[in-house]
Amino acid sequence: MAVLKGLESFAGAAGKLAVTTHRSDPFRVLVSTIVSQRTRDSVTAEVSAALFARASSAAELLRLRVEDLEDLLRPAGFYRTKARHIRQACEALVESHGGRVPSTERELLALPGVGRKTATLVLSTAFDVPAICVDTHVHRISNRLGLVDTSTPERTETALMELFPREAWGRINGLMVSYGQKVCRPVRPRCSSCKFSSFCPSAI
Repeated sequence: MAVLKGLESFAGAAGKLAVTTHRSDPFRVLVSTIVSQRTRDSVTAEVSAALFARASSAAELLRLRVEDLEDLLRPAGFYRTKARHIRQACEALVESHGGRVPSTERELLALPGVGRKTATLVLSTAFDVPAICVDTHVHRISNRLGLVDTSTPERTETALMELFPREAWGRINGLMVSYGQKVCRPVRPRCSSCKFSSFCPSAI
């Protein structure tokens, strides 16, 4: 598909997103995904690096004082909520999963602070399970380009699963997020720099 190739070409030049740099460590993918909510990728990378320098497992993170965890998360915004969700998720990991991040959607969604977006990103990034993580970037860009005509992220996920080959599902989020941050931005999109402006119904 032309759109997929175009996104891959752009992402190759733009580099990796903060969350995907931890793809070999499910714990770091989970935590950095929670950190990334409503946060710029550069800030996510900085905050995650500082946090993992202090705690590289659920058990180690739980040994941090709440105040210290909040201070580490402060630059990412909503730091109290994120600290609470991360601590609660780590408590569940230690108590129910031997400190390890589970590899099924059902178990991930049962973790405190983990919604469908986080669960699908952990599955696709850390466990190579075919899944499409639909966040605001993916939902916006998919509809802007006319790939889908959906009103909710859940419907977008279903539509994209029908549109893209299964082997590409895990790459969709990273590709569209990178494009959405630099070109197809929420406000003042750079349509003149867009690879898809010739057929995009939203091009200006």
